[in-house]
Amino acid sequence: MKNFFCGLLVLSSVCSVAQNRPADGRQRPYVEYHVSVNGDDNNDGTSSRPLKTIMAAAHKAMPGDVITVHGGIYREAITPPRGGNSGQERIVYQAARGEKVVVKGSEVVKGWQRLNEDTWVVSIANSFFGKFNPYKEYIHGDWFWPTPKDRKYLRGAVYLNGDWLMEAAKKEEALRPADAKNPLWWAAVDADSTTIWAQFKNIDPNRELVEVNVRPTVFYPDKPFMNFITVRGFTMEQAATNWAPPTAEQMGLIGTHWSRGWIIEDNTVRYSKCVGISLGKYGDAHDNNQTESAEGYVGTIKRALAFGWNKSTIGGHLVRNNTISHCEQTGIVGSMGCAYSIVEGNTIHDIYIRRLFSGAEQAAIKFHGAVDVQIRNNHIYRSNFGIWLDWMAQGAQVNNNLMHDNDEDIFLEVNHGPMLVSNNILLSKTSFLMNSGGAAIVHNMIGGKIRVISYDSRLTPYHRAHATELAGLHDNPGGDIQFVNNLFVNRGDAGEYSKALLPVTFTGNVYTKGAVRAVNADRTQRLGEMNAGGKEKMKQYKEQAATELQALVKTGFDAAARLITRNDGIYLEINLDKNWLTEQPRKLVTTQSLRPAIVPALPFGNSDGTSLKIDTDYSGSRRNTANPSPGPFEIKRSGKLEIKVK
Repeated sequence: MKNFFCGLLVLSSVCSVAQNRPADGRQRPYVEYHVSVNGDDNNDGTSSRPLKTIMAAAHKAMPGDVITVHGGIYREAITPPRGGNSGQERIVYQAARGEKVVVKGSEVVKGWQRLNEDTWVVSIANSFFGKFNPYKEYIHGDWFWPTPKDRKYLRGAVYLNGDWLMEAAKKEEALRPADAKNPLWWAAVDADSTTIWAQFKNIDPNRELVEVNVRPTVFYPDKPFMNFITVRGFTMEQAATNWAPPTAEQMGLIGTHWSRGWIIEDNTVRYSKCVGISLGKYGDAHDNNQTESAEGYVGTIKRALAFGWNKSTIGGHLVRNNTISHCEQTGIVGSMGCAYSIVEGNTIHDIYIRRLFSGAEQAAIKFHGAVDVQIRNNHIYRSNFGIWLDWMAQGAQVNNNLMHDNDEDIFLEVNHGPMLVSNNILLSKTSFLMNSGGAAIVHNMIGGKIRVISYDSRLTPYHRAHATELAGLHDNPGGDIQFVNNLFVNRGDAGEYSKALLPVTFTGNVYTKGAVRAVNADRTQRLGEMNAGGKEKMKQYKEQAATELQALVKTGFDAAARLITRNDGIYLEINLDKNWLTEQPRKLVTTQSLRPAIVPALPFGNSDGTSLKIDTDYSGSRRNTANPSPGPFEIKRSGKLEIKVK
């Protein structure tokens, strides 16, 4: 089987190169193709004779070419037929500078007829939807949990002036008087037509913009290994995406589909039924087929390794400066295809906010196999989990992020490390849910509770350094965590780490009013997933108390950290004390100062293999390397400060 997949990969790569180069082998001049809503697909794509659709340009573009799309609304699915040859010879899809380009997975629907005071109905020929009818297709997949269990959820939605209505549980609900805050819709499909009932309170839908989903994605290749594509400057919205578990093909409103070297930047991605941006897995015959278990996912990983999961073939994407919102599963998802990627400067909000359905894959960012991934400088709020790294986040770094108003900011699940979490501002009620070892929690502002899983019996992988190759499987005893130079504010609570099965150390932390230390604290014991022999395996470990060095306990000092939104950005208002530096000096955090992660026996370092040195703060200012300040900021003066954080 492995030889078969390797052969398929080589053949795919050869074919890709062959179709991307001229037949005579000579280098061709790069071309810029223009697209306009007033164009014509019979044109040549020059600025004076633009094409009408983005797909017409996609069929023409070769590696090194640029597709520039001019202002307007484009209702089409972009399925790139080829990718670039390298990072320097990529295919670029971009919105024209200064022009608003919107690409939608929906179509406008008129002809609504009033049924009663609030409910209107429309009947649409099934041919309107083509091969995919989202009002006939249900959301499904591993770890998808309908609420309640027997409820069915369609992949479509109805949009009023850009915002979506909610799907009713049954038709009768859509026929009742409407709740103005949560209007409902219902759909039924027969042999010839699709009928939609929708609530429009005090509104004539024929005089407003009403849209319905038609396409499952907006920008997504239909086959893997479409490498080196840039997507820049678009608003992309309203896709009927399916649930995207780690064991199946992960389709997003925009997605890379098991490819390498994409750049997705400066876009607005919103209103996807499940996933906004996918850096995820390819599909195969095993998708959602008896894979909903730890053992099933290990099999998925082994097949992915045979199908090209390595640094030279998959991942290495750059996702930056996008605004991602209104997705009911994840803002950014990725199973293994996210490895070696950088996710930076994004604003991600209102994820899983309507709580339409539930499952084990919902977060602003949800990654499996985040090997050497860097998640930095993002603003994440109003989600269930902010960042959820689940399985194989070896070498991952979560740095300089602002997170607030989430149910829980960071969830590390069944990873063995090394993982670095540094310079983050964590102000949700729960800052961490920890079910992993091998993490260094360094220079963060921790304003919420730290919830801890004491033991999880699942056998999960660890890797060779900076590689996807598996080095072994291991269970997940709690502990092997290092808290260094953090600032605990508000309700920052490390009490559940008072004891653990592996060492937990606290060094150089400051605790202000309301914070709870781990030493001598009350402890709640939680267990993760337990197999038949889990409790016996757990007995192999001896519980040990957390140790703490160089603690500065300031229970009478109220940091009173809170965020303030102003016209020019977001500010952190906080009380700080410069005397903390002299009362308890601290050491610079480096590879050498951190204990290596226990299970993989690997040191903490950067993704490029260089040594780690936390010598800048949240704002990028240089730290005092001889005595760095606690928390994410170098403290220059005492008192109430306002610090711009976004």
